[in-house]
Amino acid sequence: MKITGIELRRIAMPLVAPFRTSFGTETERDVLLLRVVTPDAEGWAECVAMTDPLYSPEYVDGAADVLRRFLIPALPTHPDAHRVGRALHPFKGHRMAKAALETAVLDAQLRTTGQSLATFLGAAKDRVPSGVSVGIMDSIPHLLDTVDDYLHQGYLRIKLKIEPGWDLAPVRAVRERFGDDLLLQVDANAAYTLTDAPHLTKLDDHDLLLIEQPLANDDLLQHAHLAKLLKTPICLDESIESAEHAAAAITLGSCSIINVKPGRIGGYLEARRIHDLARAHGVALWCGGMLETGIGRAANLALAALPGFTLPGDTSASRRYYATDITTPFELREGHLDVPTGPGIGIDPIPDILEEVTTSTEWITL
Repeated sequence: MKITGIELRRIAMPLVAPFRTSFGTETERDVLLLRVVTPDAEGWAECVAMTDPLYSPEYVDGAADVLRRFLIPALPTHPDAHRVGRALHPFKGHRMAKAALETAVLDAQLRTTGQSLATFLGAAKDRVPSGVSVGIMDSIPHLLDTVDDYLHQGYLRIKLKIEPGWDLAPVRAVRERFGDDLLLQVDANAAYTLTDAPHLTKLDDHDLLLIEQPLANDDLLQHAHLAKLLKTPICLDESIESAEHAAAAITLGSCSIINVKPGRIGGYLEARRIHDLARAHGVALWCGGMLETGIGRAANLALAALPGFTLPGDTSASRRYYATDITTPFELREGHLDVPTGPGIGIDPIPDILEEVTTSTEWITL
């Protein structure tokens, strides 16, 4: 497969409501899309980097810069996804940019052969259970109304974003309002330290599925210590940037659950490596989200259909985040989302909508 050119396209996607976490509030997504063009097919991918380097060191402008200056020029003459990974390996970090490039090449490759991404990865399901992530709210009544609405829409699991000062009270309120049968978990986005352990142990009273990334992303040892103090299982997100990180976390006992975000760990091939490793060690998995459009959402559904992904993920319906998606919208059906079955990621952007939200394009000839 020979690539003739790659398009870097920036789009602006307003969120249906502000999404607040412990590291900031988003009202609009500045999204970088990649389109890989070959004589036989086009491949699409979405870079999950945010506008500012708050969730991780990567950010959209930086991702676009490293792609045009280093990663795209390093592509082999006739790449496939595995060769792309090897070609990009010498460049340190920039996993979000690498993931986007590898995925766009993989999408083009699979569209050429007529194989779906789900089949290529080894999916075992044709639909996946869907959870929803609920940001930090301005009041508990607002939170309860929001959770109630999501449950009426059919979501099977609720994740609450927490931070110091917004943790025990909202969790208690949601549990009391919706009962013990609700699948409920929390996500701290590294907002706490080990000195908060006595406070975090109070979450054990609320029968949570897990607490996600309570401590700093670069501290597996303190997570291992915290895991011994909590009854609530610890799930790692930002700490897991590769299969090697996952292996270290499992060995140390830093977590018993892993949130796999393929756009953050370098792509879907690395995600499959983490899947195989975790499954071999009895570690549960679920697929996280980064407020993706339909392009990233389709690929995440393919990954979430692998057999080791046993917990509902954050791949929600399109309208959870966007009034109008750039693809045919993904709709919730009995609490599940269908896994695309078409070649590659199985979905394409709608040209008129894509053009309307586009803020810039750049064509790179190879």
